[in-house]
Amino acid sequence: MFALIAAVATAVATPLAKATTLTLTPDQLKALESAAVTVGGPKSPLALHAAWLTHGFAGIFILSAILLIFLLAIQTTKQEGLSGTIGGKVESAYKGRVGIDKQLQRFTTGVAITFVLFATLVSLSGI
Repeated sequence: MFALIAAVATAVATPLAKATTLTLTPDQLKALESAAVTVGGPKSPLALHAAWLTHGFAGIFILSAILLIFLLAIQTTKQEGLSGTIGGKVESAYKGRVGIDKQLQRFTTGVAITFVLFATLVSLSGI
């Protein structure tokens, strides 16, 4: 493999005045093509044949990460800090409509699940 790469490098480095041609057998050509793909190209069949899908996974992953950071930052804690520890939190036994805190918690859970799912898909896609 290295001899093949060295032969190509020397053929490319020769001046145009000499104009030597490099003849490769089909096996050597196939090995050179596969080496070119594995050096800096896609690593998985999904990344090779559906780059739009893997980049879509990465985009959703980044958006869910940003949204998760934002949602966790705006949520209130259960005890509301030091004042909640000293005074306690008053809650009613009446369970009516779901409050905004509960809805925010459910939405954050969904975003967290999406984040973990797309993190797994991005890592498996090979980009």
